[in-house]
Amino acid sequence: MNQGIKINDTISLAPWELQEQFVRAQGAGGQHVNKVSSAVQLRFYASNSPSLSPSVKHRLRKLVGSKWTQDGDIVIECDEFRSQLRNREVVRERLADYIRQALVVPKRRIATRPTKASQRRRVEGKRIRAKVKSNRNKPGGHFED
Repeated sequence: MNQGIKINDTISLAPWELQEQFVRAQGAGGQHVNKVSSAVQLRFYASNSPSLSPSVKHRLRKLVGSKWTQDGDIVIECDEFRSQLRNREVVRERLADYIRQALVVPKRRIATRPTKASQRRRVEGKRIRAKVKSNRNKPGGHFED
């Protein structure tokens, strides 16, 4: 039943890297709700995955946030649909999307210096703001307690 997930042409996750658990969904559902486990909890053993490079794992950890456990696993849950099959498809697609996003290496920012004109505009803005604030003081110049 548990099968791997294909991320792209070069990366696919093996079945042993994933664990699915079916739990009861919360919320309204009528008489049928207490009988079926339609919600899906997918656990991906990310830290032990040979499919992902360390840099991808690092970006993935930052991307998923609180879904990353202390053990280095990613836990994704879905109970949006009443169908167990549909919820299962959703969590697998979410995991694949997270990994695809983590595969993209962000462009490195090139540090630039501010132009002389922008420095002058900044200082002029500060001067005007200081003048506005100094006009709020009592006549006589200095603020007194």
